[in-house]
Amino acid sequence: MLKVIEVLAGSDKSWEDASLNAIREARETVCGVKFVCTNNLEAQVENNQITAYRINDKISFEPE
Repeated sequence: MLKVIEVLAGSDKSWEDASLNAIREARETVCGVKFVCTNNLEAQVENNQITAYRINDKISFEPE
């Protein structure tokens, strides 16, 4: 059996880095992360340049 939590995360580098940040954040409170499903990719734009990447991840893990 797996449980799922939803995590919002961001990065100034990339969506992939934002997703890694979400996993790092989730691992502070849960163990056994198995899957990540990324939804709602967003980018903040300033002066025609992307300045921040944001994601909404659903993280599946095995409860202890």
